[in-house]
Amino acid sequence: MAEPGRVATRRVYAGRVISVDLDRVRFPDGSEGELEMVRHPGASAVVPFLGDPAGENPEILLMRQYRYAADGFLFEVPAGRLDPGENPTACAHRELAEETGCRAAGMHHLFTMYTTPGFTDEQIHLFMATGITMGATRREADEFIELRPVALSEALAMIERGEIQDAKTALAILYAAGYRTGR
Repeated sequence: MAEPGRVATRRVYAGRVISVDLDRVRFPDGSEGELEMVRHPGASAVVPFLGDPAGENPEILLMRQYRYAADGFLFEVPAGRLDPGENPTACAHRELAEETGCRAAGMHHLFTMYTTPGFTDEQIHLFMATGITMGATRREADEFIELRPVALSEALAMIERGEIQDAKTALAILYAAGYRTGR
């Protein structure tokens, strides 16, 4: 039996952020079907620790950002898509600087996740930043962001209360909270 995977593809949309392909796919049982796939270049997201992550209750920097698709504001960590050929770590440094004005002495890879593998190939590389120094932002015209320093314990409580609804942010904070304590 032939290996599962793409048999053919046809681009049906190409945009600034995403493309959409109609793929003919062979499934593990040998059957074939068509799937609509959103193609995305990938992204990096970063949890900026404003002090020592191993401290009693360190602060992290969150952003309250307007998101049209969510019909309002969401709490998020800095994140953005990879430029062509860009290394995920370089992207994390760039997005942190552009959106918050911060520079990080240390950028520690936490893990890489698929956002919604049922219909997109997008992966987000999650990082934890340390040794933060503040500077000037370079936000894009459609970025409306308010910076919010928050104690890690409060960020975890915000996840529990459903106030942090962005999946990459919740997962990155939870992972960084465990990572910093060695759990």
